[in-house]
Amino acid sequence: MAKIADRYLGVDTWKVVENGFDRDRNRVSESIFSLGNEYMGVRAYPEEGYGGDSLVGSYFNGLFEEIEVAAHYKGIIRFLRFMVGAVDWLYARISVDGETLDLATSRFDDFRRELDFKRGKYVRSFVWQLAGGRRLRLTFERFVSMNVSNLGCQRIVFEPLNFSGRVDVRTGLDFSVVHEDQGRCFWQSVRHGREDGVTAMLGKTIRTKNRLYSGFALDVPDAVRTELVEADRFIGQDVTIRLTQGEASTFDKFVFNCAEKEPSATNDQLWSAGLRHTKAYVSASYADLERRQADYWENVWKESDIVIEGDPDNQQGIRFCIFNLYQTYHGDNPGFNIGAKGLTGEAYRGLAFWDTESYCLPFYIFNNPRAAKSLLEFRYKSLPHALERAKELDCAGAFYPIATIDGTESCDLWQHSNLQLHVGTAVAYGIRHYVGMTDDLEFLYGKGLEMLVQISRFYATRGQWGQKTGLYGYFGVMGPDEFQLMVNNNCYLNLMAKKLFEYTLEVIGRMSREAGEAFEALAGRLGLTEDEQADWRLKAEKMKIPQDPETGIYEEHDGFFDMPHLDIHSIPVTEFPLYSHWSYDRLYRYDMIKQPDVLMFLFLYSGDYPLAEKIANYEYYEPRCIHESSLSPSIHSILAAEIGKGEEAYRFFEFATRLDLDNYNRNTREGLHTTSIAAAWMNIVYGFGGMRSDGDRLVLRPTIPAQWDRYSFPISYKESKLLVEVDKHQASIKVVSGRPVDLTIYGQALSVDSSGVTVELKQLV
Repeated sequence: MAKIADRYLGVDTWKVVENGFDRDRNRVSESIFSLGNEYMGVRAYPEEGYGGDSLVGSYFNGLFEEIEVAAHYKGIIRFLRFMVGAVDWLYARISVDGETLDLATSRFDDFRRELDFKRGKYVRSFVWQLAGGRRLRLTFERFVSMNVSNLGCQRIVFEPLNFSGRVDVRTGLDFSVVHEDQGRCFWQSVRHGREDGVTAMLGKTIRTKNRLYSGFALDVPDAVRTELVEADRFIGQDVTIRLTQGEASTFDKFVFNCAEKEPSATNDQLWSAGLRHTKAYVSASYADLERRQADYWENVWKESDIVIEGDPDNQQGIRFCIFNLYQTYHGDNPGFNIGAKGLTGEAYRGLAFWDTESYCLPFYIFNNPRAAKSLLEFRYKSLPHALERAKELDCAGAFYPIATIDGTESCDLWQHSNLQLHVGTAVAYGIRHYVGMTDDLEFLYGKGLEMLVQISRFYATRGQWGQKTGLYGYFGVMGPDEFQLMVNNNCYLNLMAKKLFEYTLEVIGRMSREAGEAFEALAGRLGLTEDEQADWRLKAEKMKIPQDPETGIYEEHDGFFDMPHLDIHSIPVTEFPLYSHWSYDRLYRYDMIKQPDVLMFLFLYSGDYPLAEKIANYEYYEPRCIHESSLSPSIHSILAAEIGKGEEAYRFFEFATRLDLDNYNRNTREGLHTTSIAAAWMNIVYGFGGMRSDGDRLVLRPTIPAQWDRYSFPISYKESKLLVEVDKHQASIKVVSGRPVDLTIYGQALSVDSSGVTVELKQLV
């Protein structure tokens, strides 16, 4: 892997710090210093306006627009939906005696910005060098409340170092922002005005009619003039502030944003409710809201902090990852999902993929089970869309989309949207994983089984029987490895479908025994029959799982072993990424793979496979993988640690926590790799911690990288909280809250309580 760091940020284990403004990396910093609270997110663009390279990115989870696309055949989507860039609620234009601040043209020094993980706040400061030798220090602070999802707070501090005078600030709500990915603005003003100290605008997207109320109140003690400003898709105030040499003048702005996708509330109702909520913060204290923000994050770190001793770079890296996982999602708003870039950029159009259940869900299961449940409830809420999508593909049941923001398919590449069938198996695995680790039978019986039945129906009608083998499988598909197109019997897909059928039947049996009346009602509503269950059982038994019996290597798909071989190390580094340098069809001609496919199911169902098979498959597939996906290295690192390749595991891990901080893929400017950030957590807990969670009980087989002195991580498991601590010689596991739990540690079944157990660190292979 020719991944090279582009390091320019300081290393602080509780912050990200940039000293000195780097114009060439401004967009990278805008991504890295982004803020979010699950409901809304904002990039770290200069609120005062910037004439250089910048992306004014303000986003709201689930708020979307759509465009019509040409569809010539049945089953190909007709509407492309995407997260739409929204109101610039931080808008501020600053001038002194007609001189306007713009870091692209203004003179300034002593620039510094930082993202504080402990306080959940972004701070930027510099000294503006004005005409005549005057110097004005400006400090910009902002945070989006983790306690009140709709609330965003902004503070600007003006400190004249060698003069007294006035500064003019135009602050407002700008709905005219251009959505860069589509090259146009998608907003129109429905209503705007100023009432009882609140300045507000209600906007509406052009096609989907999604609405967004945004209102603000100001607290500016040294203001000497305020005046309402109205323009096309903009409302604000002009404020003049008195400046006194050596004294700080503050400008505080409290913004309440309310996104509404459903037509149930009228415009007048939404406007009135928005004003009422905004007024509640007119008398709010910035300091009080800031304190509550810090209290929230203090509790987060008590619950989820991973401590690494001896490696400050990766200590900063993993805290950056955990910080952004909570910023992106924490379960306060059921029905939301996690976009591939979270709320930090427009790449991937804000869409959610199968990564949510495969990579993100484990973090929430073991840190915030309520959020994990909320993620799965998004799939239940969008089940009607999945049922309709299956019909479009001439199948029964539910076909979950490969890319979505609202439950509908929003991938306009047919080879992905129609051939990548594995999202449903990921959802099913997520249900199984969540219930297995939490014992939440209420969710399983109330919503989980209904999804499992409908997903099983899709896989029972999409698959076919082979003519010669008499085995069941899937033809004309694409697995997780996106460099193999229109293949037959992708091993990952077949295996996951087999597991889906088996688990669905297992849950049916369990619910019929434990909650018979509720099961009969569900079966009646769904029309579930014994014949249908027998069909699933037969297809599971007869599922084709291609494997070489002599070597134990699973064949990624029919004919993969016979494909032309390409030494991936012979590809010049200048040709990466291959999507940009190779003709599209050339990608599919070799046994080169993009990301783990066979290795993925060996990880997900780890307990089903002997170590020898894992070694054989790792040795075969790893040299063929070019890691064109940022999700790829973590799975390789986890398996490498398990099979005793400690140094190789660490090399794969090296850039995991710092993928965005050090811009390894040279695309951080587009937004953070949110699901890869979740994979970095997995890399530590499942990789070095050796945790496995696919069986009846939790398994731990800890190791420690040679570069670390010690590390620790907490996990929530079956209503108990555990702490795992590992040093060079031993591993200690104890229950810090809740009941004792049964674990398997290095193959030995143990009961762990608050007094804990300590075991000697073992070499696994």
